[in-house]
Amino acid sequence: MDIGAARSAKNALEATHAMIYFCPEAEERFAGLGLEKGRMGYFAGRAAPMGAVGSGVVAATFYNFNPEAVAAEIPRAWSIASPADVVAARFDAAGAALRRMLGDEVVDSERVVEAAGLAREATAGCSPEGKPLYAAHADLEWPEGAHVQLWHAVSLLREFRGDAHIAALQDAGLSGVDALVLQVTSGEGLNEQFSRASRGWSEQQWSHTRQRLADRGLVDADGITEQGRALREEVEQATDAMSVGPWQHLGAEKLERLTTTGAELSRSLAKAGAFPAAAFSRG
Repeated sequence: MDIGAARSAKNALEATHAMIYFCPEAEERFAGLGLEKGRMGYFAGRAAPMGAVGSGVVAATFYNFNPEAVAAEIPRAWSIASPADVVAARFDAAGAALRRMLGDEVVDSERVVEAAGLAREATAGCSPEGKPLYAAHADLEWPEGAHVQLWHAVSLLREFRGDAHIAALQDAGLSGVDALVLQVTSGEGLNEQFSRASRGWSEQQWSHTRQRLADRGLVDADGITEQGRALREEVEQATDAMSVGPWQHLGAEKLERLTTTGAELSRSLAKAGAFPAAAFSRG
């Protein structure tokens, strides 16, 4: 199987997981535990499978967040809610959000049941070595409900690729904030205002990072350079190579069925308003 399958699968399935970072259900469940609105819920929700870890571990595994922003919330979050309770709240939020946005007919459909089974089968092709965030999530018990199992399986596949991506970025000599600024400058992903604010980087830190990238010939006054685009593609190809395992395990026919359903669900979630337009708008 061509390594490009890893990126195609990621693009088709990403929204099914990523909606958790924007849905009101997550904020409501975390607030019910006493967690503060804002970054605390995000950090605690994604890090909880690792246990009551310190801010250094969270900053290292999340990679592109300002460590000072992480330290402002972690480990304080664990004095408010236990990791186990946060995990349970996140599963509950994922299930409720998917049901609200997709509707009962879709959530309870045979194609979602099949997609959940296929995605779970793909995770059997993931190896935990050198992938700490994936490994922590993989240690969790599988939740009940096909739609929540689909969300969890896609979460595992996402964190598996994410851990590989960090390795590829480090090999390319890109720090977390380097990678973030380079991505935003390329015009892909979230916009600068949202990216900088949500990840806790000041305007000065952002400007210094952009200058550092300019010194490497990766960006200029007009945006990302050809050298910068080439480096980003090298990183993505290295990530693809390190994260193709689950898709090879699943096989081409099953992968096509999964990605077809995944792409349909992603479009439905986008249409349902799962992602705030302001986070992507370039003004």
